[in-house]
Amino acid sequence: MPARAFTVSEANALIPHLENVLREMGRARDAVLEHRGKLGILETLWGAEVHQRGNPDHPEWRDRHREAEELVRRIELLVQEGILAHGVRIPAGGLEHGLVDFPTTWNGRWVFLCWRLGEPQIHHWHEVDAGFAGREPLTPEQARLMGRHDDPGLLEAFPGGI
Repeated sequence: MPARAFTVSEANALIPHLENVLREMGRARDAVLEHRGKLGILETLWGAEVHQRGNPDHPEWRDRHREAEELVRRIELLVQEGILAHGVRIPAGGLEHGLVDFPTTWNGRWVFLCWRLGEPQIHHWHEVDAGFAGREPLTPEQARLMGRHDDPGLLEAFPGGI
């Protein structure tokens, strides 16, 4: 996918969708953790015997294992189709903390608009190598110009994105 520089308004328009995706992912993650906790208990009680079909707790172990795997696949699909396919990125630790970065341009360089689940709109940005700790408040001028008036060659310099 070619690199895309989001404007602040484009990023803000995507927030309701991202909120829904991240909340669904959170519910799925909680369910995975619950299943894994129960699986751990069954494995502690029975050891490897719980894997055998004749074990009285094997059907529960098998069903919980299958459900956890399906939920993990659901989370992976949500990440791919619900987030990454829209041209945004998830920084390290982003899934646990509901963080999303929108690539944009500012003063001839790539930067990220930074959003966190629960924030009503984009209020921060950071340099590509700064991460969440380097978030800066978004000024009205930046909000108006980010992703709009940069050198068109900048996007071509990163055809695979950043």
